[in-house]
Amino acid sequence: MDLVLWRHAEAIDLELVGDDMLRTLSPKGEKQAVRMGAWLDRQLPAGTKVFASPAVRADQTARALDRKYKTSAALAPLAGVDELLELVNWPHASGCVVVVGHQPTLGQTVSRLMGLNDRDCSVKKGAVWWLRLRERPAQPEAQTTLVAVLSPDLL
Repeated sequence: MDLVLWRHAEAIDLELVGDDMLRTLSPKGEKQAVRMGAWLDRQLPAGTKVFASPAVRADQTARALDRKYKTSAALAPLAGVDELLELVNWPHASGCVVVVGHQPTLGQTVSRLMGLNDRDCSVKKGAVWWLRLRERPAQPEAQTTLVAVLSPDLL
């Protein structure tokens, strides 16, 4: 199973709208989302499942991928790692799943899956962390490997 964690791109300040769920992408964030969405579209296999937070900024980020996706409250701001992993059926699903979400949940998910002992990872706005569950017959347990980490600034 591949799990691609994509943090929403840069959003406008909360003070401009007053409701965190209604924050939209900034002009810079729109560009970040388009660049990362184009890169992901070239890399992702057909049949990839895509889930996004119901927050407007995450929805806008997911739209930049130009693939079908579902929104889920399990990915809302301040949702937990357990909700995210249950949604994507980690580690039992097959294929590839993309999650468009928020900090600190994405960083906490990286930390848990990579065995970083409850240390939070910082996932930059618009960035992708691509993780893969690897099972080998000679090893008693599956391993989570890091396939790629990419910031939109590098595209």
